[in-house]
Amino acid sequence: MRLRILDSGHGFGTKALFALIRTVSRQPVLDVIKLVKYRADFYGSPMSRVTQEAMRGPSTWSIADRELMAAFVAKTNQCEFCIKAHSAVAQRAYGSEKRVSALLSNLDTGAVEEPLRATLLMLGKLTREHEVDAEDMRAVLAAGASRQQIEEALAICFSFNVIGRLADAFGFFVPGPEAFESGAKYLLARGYS
Repeated sequence: MRLRILDSGHGFGTKALFALIRTVSRQPVLDVIKLVKYRADFYGSPMSRVTQEAMRGPSTWSIADRELMAAFVAKTNQCEFCIKAHSAVAQRAYGSEKRVSALLSNLDTGAVEEPLRATLLMLGKLTREHEVDAEDMRAVLAAGASRQQIEEALAICFSFNVIGRLADAFGFFVPGPEAFESGAKYLLARGYS
């Protein structure tokens, strides 16, 4: 059930911004933008800063790798909106729809470097079971990921577990591929803040 506050809970200035976005992009305003703009002081601005740092801050993970992590967490949570949104960004960042689709379909057989595969497996376990242990961390380190990379991946996991749950709680509308492609271009050009 969709929470209507995303459609009716914004002030005049925000509604004008949404009209501008619709006009320029020729796409509907994505519900994630509506969520960020609703009570921006409480959720939108703080969470945007956290997500921007995780997704676009300094990292040895590429932007494509981080977007794949977001899509993988979304897939683990079965959040259709987030799967489509972050798959589109990862595909554009990697320059390969097939690579992202293959990895999300079967991480065991997809062509991926071992540090990233081990990190994704750990993020999947954390998302499903809500915990990881020292053995899980040792496996990721043994696969070649650094402690810093693990911390960065955990920040991504946090951000997209929160966002995915909100997307499902608010009943985010899932638009067509053109809207996600437009969103992907925006996120690659401007980031999350």
